[in-house]
Amino acid sequence: MHPETIATIVAASSPLVFAVLGETLTEKVGVVNLSLDGSMLLAAMVGFAIAFTTGSVELGFLAAALASSLVALIIVFTSIELRLNQIAIGLILTLLGTKLAAFLGQDFVRQVGPSVQARAIPYLEDIPYLGKIFFDHNPVVYASFLAIVLVYTFLFHTRHGLELQSSGERPEAAFAKGIPVNRLRYIYTALGGALVGIGGAAFSLDVKLGWSEGHIANFGWIALAIVIFGGWHPVRAALGCYIFGALQIIALRLQPELPGLSQVLPILPFPIMILTLVAVNHPLIRKIGLRSSVLGKIVRSDPPAALGRPFWRE
Repeated sequence: MHPETIATIVAASSPLVFAVLGETLTEKVGVVNLSLDGSMLLAAMVGFAIAFTTGSVELGFLAAALASSLVALIIVFTSIELRLNQIAIGLILTLLGTKLAAFLGQDFVRQVGPSVQARAIPYLEDIPYLGKIFFDHNPVVYASFLAIVLVYTFLFHTRHGLELQSSGERPEAAFAKGIPVNRLRYIYTALGGALVGIGGAAFSLDVKLGWSEGHIANFGWIALAIVIFGGWHPVRAALGCYIFGALQIIALRLQPELPGLSQVLPILPFPIMILTLVAVNHPLIRKIGLRSSVLGKIVRSDPPAALGRPFWRE
């Protein structure tokens, strides 16, 4: 594949990488944030609106991160303090975020605002083949690379990362060892929500410039599916983002060749990703041993044991 095509896939996938990494952190600590579709829409609107108003892309990303983090905190607060169902609250917040973004973003529809500017890395961009793929982008794409490395290293190679995982696997045992389970759930749900917000803003300020109602509808659901597709592992989940990005680019490239399917091709990556997820987790597929194969190990879905289950100290 031509390096420019791969570079396009990498750049188009970077917003989804942030969202998927954020949700991975959140679910690893035991909280299900089903508000992603509404959160990302709200973050995309807030990020663009603030950047458009202030002329600062940086402030746009910060505002988007805060908005999405606040939505995520509502889920963990209502779960821990009010003992409400995380799934139900997440679905309600999805609808609320979607409608709120449409209502508050009316004045910014189709407006031309600031965007993230490309900044190739000197010398490294001249590396044959790899330079175009990895070093000829903008700060958002570079930050997505760094985020993958940081989240992976944090989760699997630091004490705090192990404490996070224990809070999502065996919260009772973690608490018995002195780990503040609910405090960690607040912290990492907020952090995960902030990453989701950065992903939303990355769409409106970098990949799909501007704002309109339903600007990135359904990408939140795809992010949730990719987290499962990646088996709650940040590197495999990021790979899922790039696969989805590749499917999107291929669909766009095929449109001129297959004009009769022009309405179908752009949405084709969505059902393909979901059907793949369903297929590899179907009981029949498990029975024939696919999950023990190389493909099965890549896409196996083993959720944290206490995912979605609140922890209360009696």
